[in-house]
Amino acid sequence: MNPGKRVWMFRRMVTSAAVCALLLSVAACKKTAAGSSAGLYTTIDDSTAGSISGTIHFAGQPPQRIAIDMAQDPVCGAADANYTEQYVVHTGGLQNVFVYVKDGLGNKLYAPSPNPVTIDQKGCRFVPHVVGVQAGQPVRFTNSDPTMHNVHFTPQVSTNQGVDISQPPNGGGEMRTLPTPELMIPVRCNNHPWMEAFINVAANPFFSVSDADGHFTIRGLPPGSYTIVAVHEKLGEQTATVTVGSKQVATQDFSYKARATDASR
Repeated sequence: MNPGKRVWMFRRMVTSAAVCALLLSVAACKKTAAGSSAGLYTTIDDSTAGSISGTIHFAGQPPQRIAIDMAQDPVCGAADANYTEQYVVHTGGLQNVFVYVKDGLGNKLYAPSPNPVTIDQKGCRFVPHVVGVQAGQPVRFTNSDPTMHNVHFTPQVSTNQGVDISQPPNGGGEMRTLPTPELMIPVRCNNHPWMEAFINVAANPFFSVSDADGHFTIRGLPPGSYTIVAVHEKLGEQTATVTVGSKQVATQDFSYKARATDASR
């Protein structure tokens, strides 16, 4: 074999070995990264998990809900009556209060659900009025009305991207993901200024929104002591400390009352 050919074969062997080493290194890195990612997240242990349940009370007479004039759009004008949603109170319970675990989980991280939370535009309203999602969990916007709507929100946290999109009649299905915790992000429709909803982005999956009777339940919590926070769009935040035992349902209520400036609303 001539010297030139031996040099060429040697270089080819070295190059092949280097490529193989690189590929093995990349594969090992991918495997390690996947394992590290999976290892970051805590799994909810149903055999010991407890919950926090309670009621958001409203003290005194709530401000009167005002009927909204939707005649500017014939489709909206033909829909069922629509009322302001800042204060929705039934039998003393306040609806649309976001309740979440703020502290107590230590360094535990939980994978965000891949299942989207849906905000629909129906009857020329956003439904539901208040939602909670975990950071990294998708939000889906749909339009069930036979008229054009718009979804517009501008988060205050820079890493959460704003949205300003139109949605055709009986259409939509746009998905967005907010990666950073942020409370009460207002969502509006540029076409119908009375329409408003709020998105709450939590750092963990332990949150709830009070229902029509003011009830809420946060499930799947490991035993421990927690700081939980209730947030209302007008009345602000309240904080409580709750201890949850294994398989226990701990009870924690909150109570709000109208501000003097809201008495006529």
